[in-house]
Amino acid sequence: MAVTKEQVLESLGKVASPDGTPLPKTGTLSDIVAGDKVFFSLSVDASVVQAWEPVRKRAEEAVKAIPGVQSVMVALTAERKGGQGAAAPAAARPPAGAAAPGAHGRPGHGHGPGHGHGGGPTGVPGVAAIIAVASGKGGVGKSTTAVNLALGLRDLGMKVGILDADIYGPSLPKLLAIKEKPETIGGTRLKPISRYGLTVMSIGFLIEEETPMIWRGPMVMSALTQMLREVEWGTLDIMVVDMPPGTGDAQLTMAQQVPLKGAVIVSTPQDLALIDARRGIAMFKRVNVPVLGIVENMSMFICPKCGTRSDIFGHGGARHEAERLGVPFLGEVPLEMTIRETSDAGLPIVATQPDGPQAAAYRAIAQRVREQLDTGGGAKPAPKIVIEA
Repeated sequence: MAVTKEQVLESLGKVASPDGTPLPKTGTLSDIVAGDKVFFSLSVDASVVQAWEPVRKRAEEAVKAIPGVQSVMVALTAERKGGQGAAAPAAARPPAGAAAPGAHGRPGHGHGPGHGHGGGPTGVPGVAAIIAVASGKGGVGKSTTAVNLALGLRDLGMKVGILDADIYGPSLPKLLAIKEKPETIGGTRLKPISRYGLTVMSIGFLIEEETPMIWRGPMVMSALTQMLREVEWGTLDIMVVDMPPGTGDAQLTMAQQVPLKGAVIVSTPQDLALIDARRGIAMFKRVNVPVLGIVENMSMFICPKCGTRSDIFGHGGARHEAERLGVPFLGEVPLEMTIRETSDAGLPIVATQPDGPQAAAYRAIAQRVREQLDTGGGAKPAPKIVIEA
């Protein structure tokens, strides 16, 4: 029987804050994601964060003791009150029983999640290259492109994993028709799910489909770090990361935590989408992540009945933008009913209709991405992020 939010709150009622108030009455709790894996955060003022760390540990232990709970993730986030400067998030904590990521994988070593003794980002063990698939805005078909790009890379003979980094709107469970939950290995690590020859992980595998993720930035960063470092990815030639739209916490976390080999930007041809695509390109360049190229999605529409071509969103805008910005143009994907139908059914077109023209378009894009990586287009390591005041 699944653990409920009410059970979690009842358990947390026995945990007292530093001033003795039961935890649920302190106003520090985020929304709670319940189930066999429980997620929530505590948000406190930065001046009292040290006093709250023992409370976080007691809360973690209390929830872990609930029958049916396999793992718990409690993040302690610290914010300055108005007029006291910028927010100061506390370090995100891994689930109960899990080692904090660091040098040699042991607690107390290294320089925080994803960083070795040199202070720069380190890779995920066993994963040779990591690329991000991103867009400046939602609704441009980024996740569909990410899945079919991963399958195209698979068809080139590569061992491929795909990570759904969109914490607020995970798409991979739907696009790959995955309903099962990942197994726990030793109570501390997750075994990813295999589908169509891909190794897959998403926060959507751990929560119910309609559960809203009402999380602050540090909680998102903690979840991403765990899915990178506390999942048994095995040996992969490449990991494709399906990023959320925009230029926020998830993008910065990826650039900060792992040495991205590059980013693929997905846009539709019209000016409104290209404005946001420019922001995405500028963000990745700002943090020294190479832009492997731009994909123009929904590039044209061919009527299935009469064969007439219609440029519903315009045509060629992404190609012209790539030329203007000096980044590679990776290819066009048409606006096709078949792509929409196979995506909604969890039957990605490269896997289920590999001989069609749509699958050929994705495989051509995958080939160009691989060429960019092979020629050193993604060889620059990402530096530590510096946020300017």
